[in-house]
Amino acid sequence: MDSIAGTKSSLNWAVHISVIFIVALWLFPTIGLLVSSFRTTDQIASSGWWAALFPSELNEVYRAADPDEFRVVDGDLFIVEGKIFEDGSGESVIRWGTSSRAIDAYQPGDVADLGDGETISLAEDGTYIWSGNDEQISGRGQRLFATVAAPPQFTLANYGTVLFTEGSGGGMAKAFFNTLTVTIPATIIPVLVAAFAAYALAWMNFPGRALLIAAIVALLVVPLQLALIPLLRLHLGVGIGKGYLGVWLAHTAFGLPLAIYLLRNYMVGLPRDIIENARVDGATDFQIFVKIILPLSFPALASFAIFQFLWTWNDLLVALVFLIDATGQTTVMTKQIVELLGTRGGNWEILATAAFVSIAIPLVVFFTLQRYLVRGLLAGSVK
Repeated sequence: MDSIAGTKSSLNWAVHISVIFIVALWLFPTIGLLVSSFRTTDQIASSGWWAALFPSELNEVYRAADPDEFRVVDGDLFIVEGKIFEDGSGESVIRWGTSSRAIDAYQPGDVADLGDGETISLAEDGTYIWSGNDEQISGRGQRLFATVAAPPQFTLANYGTVLFTEGSGGGMAKAFFNTLTVTIPATIIPVLVAAFAAYALAWMNFPGRALLIAAIVALLVVPLQLALIPLLRLHLGVGIGKGYLGVWLAHTAFGLPLAIYLLRNYMVGLPRDIIENARVDGATDFQIFVKIILPLSFPALASFAIFQFLWTWNDLLVALVFLIDATGQTTVMTKQIVELLGTRGGNWEILATAAFVSIAIPLVVFFTLQRYLVRGLLAGSVK
């Protein structure tokens, strides 16, 4: 009885756990990227994104105020008083020291003996008292090494730097619009061309149709890298060169085999009676395609559009070959993020912000059209 259709499997719990695990595996890095994009450099370096809502410990270096300007006389001593924290910062001293080799030598409130009667103390709230004779309290201020408990900090400055600062540290806004300029036509053109071709291969009889279908299937296994240089030479030979038109045509060429294959398989499964009745009523192939096939094929069209959009949006190789020139005016987001990495990496708050800006539009597209993606993928699985 366990194999009867409609009964629940005893392994149903395993399916649920697997789905939860896969969702968590995808969700946690995305949330971490979002949280990190609002954090400062010091906080990213000191703790993980999961600790963003809790105080973090930072090792900081401070210097006392200029003695020549702020010292006051107290009997035989000269004293400099001040505070290492800004008012309202919420920071507090956990440990401190006067040397980089012993940054945790003292507790808040302890008095450090600097020799020959020179002393300095640092309180938990960051106030210090530095005292000594005339020669000691002069020149540059005394350095203080402190382990500080810093409250959670979030900032929009990372987004301002990424979107509006030109140069190696930003300029993402221009790259964002360049990527949209590439992605939208490179998604629409292959979908339109593939829809016409798929209808012809599915419902129109002409010589060589089977050979065309076989050729399209064969093109699915052609490596993208194999066609890059010959296609670029063709573009240069006919005068297209490197530019938006060239990258649109390249993405169209690389995306058409899969698009035609998917859409043709979907359209073949549509009810034949509807199309034959339309022909009996005098409808032309174009009218059948526009008024019947396209509306019924919307899930498949949306399914491929999602794949094509995500692939084009995240593409770097095709953009490097067919679009990006020496001036950098057509730089796309993937290339801009690579430039942000530099030679040593670093600037993690900028990289996290740039990466989240890069995935924001794909996330919106996916969640908006995901119901059509599922319907398109499952089309034909049930009769």
